Order: sequence, then structure tokens, then C-alpha cells
Amino acid sequence: QVQLVESGGGLVQTGGSLRLSCAAPGRTLSTSNKGWFRQAPGKEREFVTAISWSGDRTYYADSVKGRFTISRDNAKNTVFLQMNGLRPEDTAVYCCAAGTNWPPTGYWGQGTQVTVSS
Repeated sequence: QVQLVESGGGLVQTGGSLRLSCAAPGRTLSTSNKGWFRQAPGKEREFVTAISWSGDRTYYADSVKGRFTISRDNAKNTVFLQMNGLRPEDTAVYCCAAGTNWPPTGYWGQGTQVTVSS
């Protein structure tokens, strides 16, 4: 089972920024679409953003458009999520996903906690 590993979560004040990273081992999933989902306590998991394997296509949930940016470095087999203008409602466990579908949902990481204080 391929393991994606997220990092970069933490506690930040409203309006602050965080940058999440998600790495896959070796060259595994290096040509897969990648994405981020999040799940807040008591809520369903929701889509946040995705990027195509080549990086030429991205897609964002309306709730994060203009604040979050997804990018990838295929040489390092890593995908990033730059989160600016964070709000308390962004508080959730953020999980990285990869796969050939769109948005990708074939492989998952364990998640990293993001907490935004008001």
C-alpha cells in the first residue's frame, strides 16, 4: 500500500498562512493527479483542490478560491498547498490524495491537523 505523507499543519491565527506538503516514496505516483481534501469534526470529508499530473490543470472548491494555491514538484514527487487568509472554518484534518481519476481519490495520506484560532 502506497503511503502519502503530509506535513506542515499547525495552529495559526485568523488571517495567517500555512504551507502543507505531501510526499510520496520514490517515484511512486509521480505521474498521478494529486489533491487535498479536509474533514472537520462532525462533518463529512470535503474536496479542497486538485492538480493534474502535469500541473497544467487545477481546480478549487469555491470556499478556498483566491486563498489557497496547489502546486507540485514532480522532481521531488511532492505536492504543496499554500493556504493564505486562513479562517476558523478552515480548521480540519487535511489529507493528501493521489490517483488517476479526477479529482484523485485512489491513494490517501493520514492527514495533518490545521487549526485556525479566532
